Amino acid sequence: MKTLLRDGGGIPNTLLYTLAIIAGISVANLYYNQPLLEMLRQDLHASTMEANHIALYTQIGYALGLLFIIPLADLFSRKRIILANFSVLVVSLLAIATAGNIYTVHVFSLLTGICSVIPQIFIPLTAQYSLPENKNRNVGIVLSGLLTGILASRVVSGAVGEWLGWREMYYIASGLMIVSAGIVLRILPPSRPNFQGTYGALMRSIFTLIRQYPALRIYAVRAAFAFGSFMCFWASLAFKMAEPPFYAGSNIVGMLGLCGVAGTLTASLVGAYIQRVGVRRFNFIGAILQIIAWLLFLFGANHYATLIAGIMIIDIGMQCIQLSNQATMFDLNPSASNRINTIFMTTYFIGGSLGTFLSGAAWSLWGWEGVVAAGILLSAGSLTVTACTKK
Repeated sequence: MKTLLRDGGGIPNTLLYTLAIIAGISVANLYYNQPLLEMLRQDLHASTMEANHIALYTQIGYALGLLFIIPLADLFSRKRIILANFSVLVVSLLAIATAGNIYTVHVFSLLTGICSVIPQIFIPLTAQYSLPENKNRNVGIVLSGLLTGILASRVVSGAVGEWLGWREMYYIASGLMIVSAGIVLRILPPSRPNFQGTYGALMRSIFTLIRQYPALRIYAVRAAFAFGSFMCFWASLAFKMAEPPFYAGSNIVGMLGLCGVAGTLTASLVGAYIQRVGVRRFNFIGAILQIIAWLLFLFGANHYATLIAGIMIIDIGMQCIQLSNQATMFDLNPSASNRINTIFMTTYFIGGSLGTFLSGAAWSLWGWEGVVAAGILLSAGSLTVTACTKK
């Protein structure tokens, strides 16, 4: 594609949908491990907490990548940054596939998380170059691609893990990164940097933005609590499903991820209604839906029907919160879109890391009831932030 992006000129639909697809393929690297945790634990002779830390280190890595890599997109060529990340991902995913112990998986899960931040370069790019009347819709499309990747990753990895083995899933993921790099090299047009100066000055400007925009702090913190609640569920689901009465393997855990299609569909709709419904109202709705989902997980923990209903509800609640905050925040300072997204998403994945850690600790100490308590606490944190602010 030879069409160049220009401010005010819009973003071609072909490029938009391609970015959405690659966003989904890239973000999937973070979530392949979730249905496979019990399988990894058994194969590598690890404890439940050590297996849980695979997901934890991936989330921490993503937060680090958001903080230190995404701001570079305001300073250097986005295409070069993306291709460098894809190259490292090929190596790190192959290292996981050939790992002989849990600690090797931990190290390269961290590296995989760091370099899987590619969708968070696409989202600010989409917001910056979309026509104003199409911005929320276009961001919603890319986010829908990202969410579809999360959804599909669990289903695919669960099935591949059951039929071929967990290592084969990571070999396949490495191949997908090679294909994605080739597509990006071909279709992503050049774009103008948004910042003039050094990397140090760029990073200092992030803290300036944090101080300058209180609304950004609110958007980021309440979304982080909500994402922590969301990850709290998925980080322990494989352990729960391996026990009675389910005795389920990775394929069943992955199939449960299909219920998240409700969240994907929600994302495509929320963007169009943000102005009408309001960001604050969407956040109330999202947090309350998450708490309802956790009550279903508590009182219907041994029934597929209530688990499925809860997964659908917690996904819808999560997307109400994420998209309403993320699509709105770019209006604060469009010329600093990558750095604003860095602040939001770094905070967001710190919340996810907290939820993953609390989930593993709660499961080890108190079982499923402890996981539910941790999830409700995090959702309540998001609700409290919204209730105590006017944004």
